[in-house]
Amino acid sequence: MARKPQSGDADRGTSKRVGALRGLVPFVLPYRGLLALSVLALVFTAAVSLVLPMAVRRVVDGFETESVALLDQYFFAALGIAALLSIGTAVRYYLVTRLGERVVADIRKTVFDRMIGMSPAFYEKIMTGEVLSRITTDTTLILSVVGSSVSWFLRNVLLFAGGLAMMLLTSAKLTGLVLLLVPVVIVPIIALGRRVRMLSKDNQDWIAQSSGKASEQLLSVQAVQAFTHEARSRAQFDFVTERSFDSAKARIAVRALLTAIVIFLVFAGIVGVLWIGARDVRADVMSVGELVQFVIYAAIMAASTAALSEIWGELQRAAGATERLVELLHEVDSVQDPAVPVPLPQPARGAVKFRDVTFHYPTRPEDAALNGITLDVRPGETVAVVGPSGAGKTTILQLLLRYYDPAGGAVELDGIDLREVARADFRQAIALVPQEAVIFADTARENIRFGRPEASDAEVEAAAHAAAAHGFIAALPEGFDTYLGERGVMLSGGQRQRVAIARAILRNAPVLLLDEATSALDAESERAVQDAVDRLAAERTTIVVAHRLATVKKADRIIVMDHGQIVAEGTHDSLVAEGGLYARLARLQFTEAMAAE
Repeated sequence: MARKPQSGDADRGTSKRVGALRGLVPFVLPYRGLLALSVLALVFTAAVSLVLPMAVRRVVDGFETESVALLDQYFFAALGIAALLSIGTAVRYYLVTRLGERVVADIRKTVFDRMIGMSPAFYEKIMTGEVLSRITTDTTLILSVVGSSVSWFLRNVLLFAGGLAMMLLTSAKLTGLVLLLVPVVIVPIIALGRRVRMLSKDNQDWIAQSSGKASEQLLSVQAVQAFTHEARSRAQFDFVTERSFDSAKARIAVRALLTAIVIFLVFAGIVGVLWIGARDVRADVMSVGELVQFVIYAAIMAASTAALSEIWGELQRAAGATERLVELLHEVDSVQDPAVPVPLPQPARGAVKFRDVTFHYPTRPEDAALNGITLDVRPGETVAVVGPSGAGKTTILQLLLRYYDPAGGAVELDGIDLREVARADFRQAIALVPQEAVIFADTARENIRFGRPEASDAEVEAAAHAAAAHGFIAALPEGFDTYLGERGVMLSGGQRQRVAIARAILRNAPVLLLDEATSALDAESERAVQDAVDRLAAERTTIVVAHRLATVKKADRIIVMDHGQIVAEGTHDSLVAEGGLYARLARLQFTEAMAAE
């Protein structure tokens, strides 16, 4: 059964405050000029809005004057004030909305920059779909705040304060009666506001869970359909989506209740005050124009109060979204670059060494994936790593790429501990062909060029030739400029693998890592690719995780692993002669290939 995500549960259960919006300050400060202009336009429009009722008062009282010219002046003045208000509002909208879009774009870029550099250990704790939800859904909420809600909040605060001041100038008596309503209105805002805040955070968590579940299932849609898992996948997605809806429904209900209570209390109070004001007009204590002016200011104040209660809920919801994004920005990666990186020798020789390495995956701390591994790979040597599933073969490659750091011991490249080198530096010296080829939604040319972005078209096509990929790529509708679709859906498994091999060949790195690189190829393609790999491996250090006999037999050394330890080492012939695990694996896995020879 699907459930709420667990990452950060301890924090998410606590009350969240609007003060969390302070996390947006570093993103707003670079645009101080635009912010200042926005505030200026905001103050201008609020001031014009507060002047308008005075113009209306003059017009109303002008009906009693005998001067038609004076009455006309009052009308033209009111029209001019309305024009200023419209222009000021348009300028305020443009400036504030532009600021919001700019800030949210910066937030999205900053979060993505942070997330793209996080080690795989981080993604063992959080679903990729939840990260995407935070980058999209949560930033959309922040956009509504920076680009609208904060502006409206400040505007209504100014209108509330200005309206109150003008009401005092118009009639202190009636204003005093209105102020008696303030505590009555504030109490439900505070009481129900806490509930809205908690429900908003809960709603965002369920939205993120829904996005994560959809992403997971759609990215694996072929497996879902092959195992007729559609109904269960739909049910799981329905569950988290309905929980998201239920949470949203509860939040909406509380906010609706809050809005109804505030609006009723405010306008009920105003009706009572107007009743008293009407009696004062009849008693000649105040003029009709003054009462109209007071009514308009009271309406402005009431509308501002109602708007503030609604906007407060939006700010609370955005505060939760801000906290979720700030959580990502403050995540501490378990793999860190050193403060003062040590440079690798240039060019790198490709000497790889594991010194008594012990490693546990973060999600399986009780099981040692590697246990006291010591391995010395000389520059230019080809070493094959074999063993049963779960023996730790791929973990060797992951530690060499420094996706994780060992719990004990050290992994070295050219005699330097990888923890002392910037990851971007030593990874430049490594080319990887993973077991499952990664194809991006781009052209064939750009997928190969991914290995070395500055490579020329001729170099890209030469790499494709070397990987036995040129023939099928050239036969595509637009050749190398053919769009391969998301995850390379236009290609077969073997074709995707050859594109990945061409990418590694183009990288031309001194260390080559092959993780079952030929596992998806047919016999003819495997032979062509294997020839290319052999030529490539002859000039660089190569570590091969493989089961295929052709790859294993040609290695300079074969390392046999079992339960995270090296249990045997030698050439193919010597290991077969020794018997043991390798000989048994050879009989089980390679009998057919050996018979074919």
